[in-house]
Amino acid sequence: MRAKKLLTAALAAMMSLGIMSVDMSNTNAATRAELAAISVSKKGNFKYWEKTSPAREQLISYVKDVTNKASKNYIPVEDRIAVFDVDGTLMCETAPFAFDWLLQIYRTNDPSYHATREELMIAQKMRQAIDTHTTNDELDDEKSAVFPKILEGMTPAEYRTYVKNYMNTTYLEGLTNLKTGEGFYMPMVEVVSYLNANKFTVYIVSGCERETLRVLVDGIMDIKPNHIIGSDQTYKTEKIGGERPDRYFMTPDDVLERGGGLRELNLKTNKVYAIQREIGKQPVLAFGNSMGDSSMFTYTITDNKYRSAAFVLLCDDVERELGNPSKAEKIKATADQYGWHTVSMRDDWTTIYGDKVHRE
Repeated sequence: MRAKKLLTAALAAMMSLGIMSVDMSNTNAATRAELAAISVSKKGNFKYWEKTSPAREQLISYVKDVTNKASKNYIPVEDRIAVFDVDGTLMCETAPFAFDWLLQIYRTNDPSYHATREELMIAQKMRQAIDTHTTNDELDDEKSAVFPKILEGMTPAEYRTYVKNYMNTTYLEGLTNLKTGEGFYMPMVEVVSYLNANKFTVYIVSGCERETLRVLVDGIMDIKPNHIIGSDQTYKTEKIGGERPDRYFMTPDDVLERGGGLRELNLKTNKVYAIQREIGKQPVLAFGNSMGDSSMFTYTITDNKYRSAAFVLLCDDVERELGNPSKAEKIKATADQYGWHTVSMRDDWTTIYGDKVHRE
């Protein structure tokens, strides 16, 4: 059955779950329009990176080298492939967690949706795990099995509207006046713009659900919808019933809807499989923020016929972000071991979300 009228925002319920900030009178972060206006030239006129940043210099040096036709490391335009994780790499993952986890908790507690007891229990487990920093692969499996079910029956257009409503009306925790849909890292938006200016083809390769990512990224960065790779749910048509889709003929009065199942969870080494399946080429640049991206890093920089590089973000800023220096140091040690470049949010960036955003 098609989902209808799913846009009621349950403010009290969301605030009780910690999804919304109490003070919603003013947004001090960069708006989506301001994020969309970020532009970096081919030469690299970065505004939100410290001029002394080693990571900034490493990236600029790399790009200058591989785009110079006189260099032995020149990469043809068609092979300039860059892949990016999202949560913790392009946007906030700490206030309090990944976008699709928060969306699932929101949806489960939306009065316009009648959640089952099991769905409510999973949402409670997710919230507890977020609060206690005890998320794990097993809970991710449980979460991912429920996510398609609670959004089943929506048309693609209805789902886009629902996600837009969520990201434009809810606020993240722990950071002043930061809307869920505005939590992009301004310096990383610059990186995408810079690579586009130098004729790199940018792909997103994330564990977040693909259609969700398409809504999030739309209007912020110049990344085509078919260059967004994420976890996938099933689809169905309204009238298909129990028939097999490979033997069913869609009629003009039928409607495409979201199904209730998961096709693939795009995490860890599945990201490598997805890159080969959907891009068909080995990337030359990879950006991530955790060991969940390590397979993508390894695939990018191992036995590559072109000069390649991996950059890992360290969430080490405890004033402008909800950073964890201890965790950042561990990731840095791993990066040093495997030859990944590191980006310090604390030391390399002049701002993260805008100068007026800080910890509550």
